[in-house]
Amino acid sequence: MELLIAFGAGLLSFLSPCVLPLIPSYVTFITGLSLDDVQNARRAALVHGTLFVLGFTLIFLAMGATATLLGQALLQYRDWISRIGGVVIIIFGFYLLGVLNIGFLSRERRFHVADKPVGYFGTMFVGAAFGAGWTPCIGPMLGSILLYTGSQADLVKGMWLLLAYSLGLAVPFLLSAVAVDRFSAFFQRMRGRMIWISRISGAVLIGIGALMVTNYFTILASWLNSLTPAFLLERI
Repeated sequence: MELLIAFGAGLLSFLSPCVLPLIPSYVTFITGLSLDDVQNARRAALVHGTLFVLGFTLIFLAMGATATLLGQALLQYRDWISRIGGVVIIIFGFYLLGVLNIGFLSRERRFHVADKPVGYFGTMFVGAAFGAGWTPCIGPMLGSILLYTGSQADLVKGMWLLLAYSLGLAVPFLLSAVAVDRFSAFFQRMRGRMIWISRISGAVLIGIGALMVTNYFTILASWLNSLTPAFLLERI
């Protein structure tokens, strides 16, 4: 369940109002091609898209490892970390709902790369810059995953959760890169619904935060684990 929630958080981050509209710009920037040329160079789009994804995935995994190690250092306060983290996640949720105006989340933390460094390494660098600096768009979702990871104090689980989050962001990006013409049609349909993506994201975060504050998230996860077939648990 936790992996599915993390993957869903990544997907909602991709659909957020300040990421989704810029996907074509990122695709053309990392490939160095126009939108018309990208449609005829799917292999190049896939290669550069994969390197871009790898760049932000490495950053997310590093963040997850740091949060987990911090949680391990404060293991004796694990319950309090979970409760305080839950409160912060609820605040993030109200921010996405538009109920709260949190100044530091509203200010940009993007790295502006005027000219992409040459070659494949440059694409990977841009991906890492995206992962490290896009606070207003992915900050609430990513921060919530990191807070939960820190409260668990389990390095392996933390890395899996951040990998799942990264995949939720990466899979639709790669699909958009290799089919940018279809992405444009999809975006036109989604444009009028962007506000609802933020509201759904906010509601999800409020629910998760409430479960963490009351410790029902751990109870729910344990109950679902008991329903999971033994052969599947052995492979997780």
